[in-house]
Amino acid sequence: QVQLDESGGRLVQVGGSLSLSCVGSGRTLSTYGMGWFRQAPGKDREFVAAINWSNDRTRYSDSVKGRFTISRDDKNTVVLRMNNLKPEDTAVYYCAAKFLNQPSEAASAYEFWGQGTQVTVSS
Repeated sequence: QVQLDESGGRLVQVGGSLSLSCVGSGRTLSTYGMGWFRQAPGKDREFVAAINWSNDRTRYSDSVKGRFTISRDDKNTVVLRMNNLKPEDTAVYYCAAKFLNQPSEAASAYEFWGQGTQVTVSS
């Protein structure tokens, strides 16, 4: 079983950049497909980005494509780099891990979740 710990969330201005980190413990993250999701107040949790084991396949939601990048910095860290942030990016961001290799947009595909980190984009 793996434990996930997100960090990096903070208040940032519109157009700014931010990097979120997800650090795994218990087991290496290199054997899990990884994803980032977010949940804004009053809204459902939504998919943001995903990456497979071998780092050769990624997937992004249309709302973040071209602005966000998911990557693995090392075997226990997955990073979400966010550029040109918009007020609608304000949410709690969650890191998630799944056993299967395919990157997935479905939250139900992920077995393990972190506690989340708050990102607030101010205009």
